[in-house]
Amino acid sequence: MSGLLDKLEAIKMRREEVGKLIVDPAVIAEMKRYVKLNKEYKELEPIVEAYNEYKNIIENIESSKEILKTESDNEFKDMAKSELEDLEIRKSDMDEEIKLLLIPKSPEDDKDVIIEIRAGTGGDEACIFVEDIYRMYTMYFKNIGWSIELINSNEGSVKGYKEIVLSIKGEGVFGILKFESGVHRVQRVPETESQGRVHTSAITVAVMPEAEDVDIDINMADVRRDTYRASGAGGQHVNKTESAVRLTHIPTGIVSECQDGRSQHKNFEKALTMLRSKMYQVELEKAQQARAEHRRSLVSSGDRSAKIRTYNYPQGRITDHRINKTIYNLANFMNGDVQEMIDALKMAENAEKLKGEEE
Repeated sequence: MSGLLDKLEAIKMRREEVGKLIVDPAVIAEMKRYVKLNKEYKELEPIVEAYNEYKNIIENIESSKEILKTESDNEFKDMAKSELEDLEIRKSDMDEEIKLLLIPKSPEDDKDVIIEIRAGTGGDEACIFVEDIYRMYTMYFKNIGWSIELINSNEGSVKGYKEIVLSIKGEGVFGILKFESGVHRVQRVPETESQGRVHTSAITVAVMPEAEDVDIDINMADVRRDTYRASGAGGQHVNKTESAVRLTHIPTGIVSECQDGRSQHKNFEKALTMLRSKMYQVELEKAQQARAEHRRSLVSSGDRSAKIRTYNYPQGRITDHRINKTIYNLANFMNGDVQEMIDALKMAENAEKLKGEEE
């Protein structure tokens, strides 16, 4: 018990120290350091609140025990005994809550994200499934109050999309959506199939934390900027002017493009944000690979080539292969009811992290 209190006390002292630093003019002048410290201050708040409550519970437990030892009034002792039982239950619950709060949090988890959904194997059917998954995510995002912005889209030859790119902003977005990166496989009878045979198609989903200026510093001399006429949906204006922008980072070959806005300037800003995020993702994947060599992570490796989930229409089920969880409610799931699966993946990640802490 004292070990846990000591750890919490140290965190409280660190928050007080950070609180003094973020009002120091010298620190404010260093933007990167100031942003980092502000983030740390905010993240430590729930732990300090839990510490204050936990410490209060322990003091009340000691007080109730002392009353039971010294008090002669039976009615008063019964009250103290009843209160002690309640306090012990609350302390036990808080032990588990604090363990989860003390799990090291990935620094990227609070970031907004850019999602790329791309058709893989399966031709037209894969393009249709890209649109289905896009709709599924959009309904989920709207339901929890996140904002959605279309950055780029490339329509399929018959229906759906070969590719669709979105910017998602909200509270703790990457920490929730990082589990969606990988290959999503669909098994169903395509609309174009006359024999009623079940086909298997696949799409890839890439979830990238949206990088800020302080995360990735791009030398614009290394970036080639091309403009071209946009194509596809978006109104007649898209074909009249060269509003679409493609950026290529020459040293790495990383490309980003945006054609969904009327303004070339706005498309440039979106493409630059995407380029920065793609470069940040490369660095993040290197770090994850290094961590994976130390201790293999089942859930949040972000491996885009890994088959993570199957959507089986004939059986009405969704199976996540990383945690072997199946939900038999495909219709609701495709209408954005995905929270149960996301929560299960988060629990699996927390269990892994706890195990790692204990090893």
